[in-house]
Amino acid sequence: MKNIVVEWTNPAINRKVTKPLPVESNDRLRVVLPRGSNVDYQKHIMGWREWAELPDLKLGRIKAKVDTGARTSCLHAFELHPFEKNGQPWIRFKVHPVQKDDTQVAECEAPICDQRPVTDSGGHTEQRYVICTRLRLGDWEGQVEMTLTGRDDMRFRMLIGRTTMKAGGFVVNPALSYQAGRKGNKKPERN
Repeated sequence: MKNIVVEWTNPAINRKVTKPLPVESNDRLRVVLPRGSNVDYQKHIMGWREWAELPDLKLGRIKAKVDTGARTSCLHAFELHPFEKNGQPWIRFKVHPVQKDDTQVAECEAPICDQRPVTDSGGHTEQRYVICTRLRLGDWEGQVEMTLTGRDDMRFRMLIGRTTMKAGGFVVNPALSYQAGRKGNKKPERN
């Protein structure tokens, strides 16, 4: 048995309330706060679209759509060529990093961590390469799985899926955009 501490601002008395709660280590915790309570989730809120960076791929800012319906994050890629590097499977591919611009092309390489069937929102299943790479969203950075697929006909070159949201402790507010930091109208940069 251990105690966790829950703290919130109670609007009825306009002051912070701190309450210890005893929990077993395997308990699932559900906290219901009074209506109008002010809880600071700002550090973990993301909007329906965000600027993302992929440092291992040397890709600067890419506009990404946050997709709670997708399990794994996804990157638009074309001309995929698997190869071997130091006895490990790798893949070389190209990316159009700028939304609505097929003239800019970035060439990338990454280790392959898996190949699996993925079903898209239209119910179509395709076999996709999965890479493990670092993703940066504002101040958060973590190692994520990302599938590679052709997204030329889609508005966003990248989708951020649920496993990435969970890894970063993110909560999505669909009324917001660019909570990890807005970059304005500048074009993505190659690092």
